[in-house]
Amino acid sequence: MIQNRDDRTPRRSAVTPALAPDVFATSDVFAKPQVPVIAAASEALFAPMEASTFDMAAIMSSIGEIPYQWTIDSDVLVWGANAAQVLMVGGIAAISSGRNYAKLLAADSATSRFEAVMKSTARDEGAGVPYQVQYALHPEGVVNGLWIEDVGRWFAGQDGKPERAHGIIRVIDERHDQEERLTYLSRFDALTGEMNRFHLTEVLEETLKQAVTQRNSCGFMLVAIDNLARINESYGFDVADEAIGAVAKRLRAKMRGGDQIGRFSGNKFGIILNNCTPDDMEKAAERLIAGVRDDVIRTGAGPVAATVTVGGVTAPRHAGNVHEILARAQETLDRAKAKRLGSYQVYRPNVEREVFRRDNVRAADEIVTALNERRIILAFEPVVETATRETVFHECLMRIRRADGSLAPAQDVIPVAERLGLVRLLDHRVLELLVGEMAAVPQLNASVNVSPASITDPDWWTVLGALLRANTGVAERLTVEITETTVIHDIDDTRGFVSRVRDLGCKIAIDDFGSGYTSFRNLRKLGVDILKIDGTFVKNMTRSDDDQAFVSALVDLARRLGIKTVAEWVQDEASAALLAEWGCDYLQGSLIGLASLERPWGSAAPADRRRAARI
Repeated sequence: MIQNRDDRTPRRSAVTPALAPDVFATSDVFAKPQVPVIAAASEALFAPMEASTFDMAAIMSSIGEIPYQWTIDSDVLVWGANAAQVLMVGGIAAISSGRNYAKLLAADSATSRFEAVMKSTARDEGAGVPYQVQYALHPEGVVNGLWIEDVGRWFAGQDGKPERAHGIIRVIDERHDQEERLTYLSRFDALTGEMNRFHLTEVLEETLKQAVTQRNSCGFMLVAIDNLARINESYGFDVADEAIGAVAKRLRAKMRGGDQIGRFSGNKFGIILNNCTPDDMEKAAERLIAGVRDDVIRTGAGPVAATVTVGGVTAPRHAGNVHEILARAQETLDRAKAKRLGSYQVYRPNVEREVFRRDNVRAADEIVTALNERRIILAFEPVVETATRETVFHECLMRIRRADGSLAPAQDVIPVAERLGLVRLLDHRVLELLVGEMAAVPQLNASVNVSPASITDPDWWTVLGALLRANTGVAERLTVEITETTVIHDIDDTRGFVSRVRDLGCKIAIDDFGSGYTSFRNLRKLGVDILKIDGTFVKNMTRSDDDQAFVSALVDLARRLGIKTVAEWVQDEASAALLAEWGCDYLQGSLIGLASLERPWGSAAPADRRRAARI
């Protein structure tokens, strides 16, 4: 490895020609440095040090560095007096010429000093040309050899060609071992000794290229250890590492010759199969699954049982590049896990799935573009008092105005946004728009839906707190809606969310209540203000005794707990009459009025605002 140094001055440790006679030995005589001469030459640099204590040869020997001077025409190498000791040669004669020194070079050395100097394309402009190279020496009797770093500078003669060179060599065995270790770890997994993910994908790419060139097929399998998290929890990470290492060995033992394995992630291995058909892959997967499952793994904590699930894809038939191979192998692995742990799935094209994916990509692009171009708008649906039909508050609903001017309803956007992880961005924008409108319209009372992703999102809380502090008077008019499925997911987290919302001065409502299984005991602990009864039970009440019984029971229990109720999807007067009879507080639905982009704020009466304050 040659590195041209930018500076044109020799290293401080390099011996200049002026000092060479004092510290160099001839080819067959070890010359002891002449102390007075050395002391005089170095007095300026080492003034505090007594001359009698300064021994350059001893210093350089102690740190494993050797100065040299090479006269190229005569091929004479003159070394520092410590050369034989540091390089472990029997006598200085063994390295007295460039040719003799070259005989010690290991056969696998990529570049030598001779190549660094004689094959240099640089020109000596008067200050010499620096060079730096590493190579291995194999002196006689030294089993593992020595790794050498050679740093020097060559000088040209009248013809411009190298005439002489001088420099320093040092033994760098420890550093080289460390570099080799780092190089190894950059390509192989330290725990299993198999390829790491980076190297695995490199080999996979090369395998795919060969398959395309040779017009055959290859395969790739992702093999996941199913119960690694349980092993971690039950036995600790050390035992889990033992299990990973044992699984790697079992997988390799069941592979065909020529196939390759690497550790893809914490609990996953990737296996590359050459000249592989789908039938070959299925047989290989069965061998791998059985090889891991059929016997327990012996660990320091005792026997541990492990199983693996496998997903595979053949290429280039079903994947044209590495990205597609990895994505489709992961997809099939997920499907196999969903079906049954310890099973195998192979990728097969699915027209509906591909259309679904393309729709997701299109929808994600549409959502992000709408956010960037500020095409997120708000619609409002009224909620009225059952007895008087006077508006109490409006539910805020998001709409996306498409580039062509048409509107995308929230029910078409939110599921995709949740699936793609974009819903929190929509929640932020809707909250900003709503608080801004409420600040501009003091008579507006409104509710806003919050997705499960935003409930635990610190950024959402930061935005909410900042908006309410900047717009005083909005908090007491704002109701935050969460779905019942969110409540069921983690009742303790939901209680914390409800408390924080109420501490900010807002009200809290549970939307779509009745679609889940929240107990009224948990409902009482939450301390919410409003229950919005799921519209699927309301819309058919006049034709379903079961729905009537269910809704009336919900209304009665909520009233006993001091919680207001809203019936959603109220479509006719008969349903409204039943709800009024049972004591439901508020109505919402097509009978009252659907969501609209129009703003009726100017017609809101003071009485409406007083009723809203009583919610």
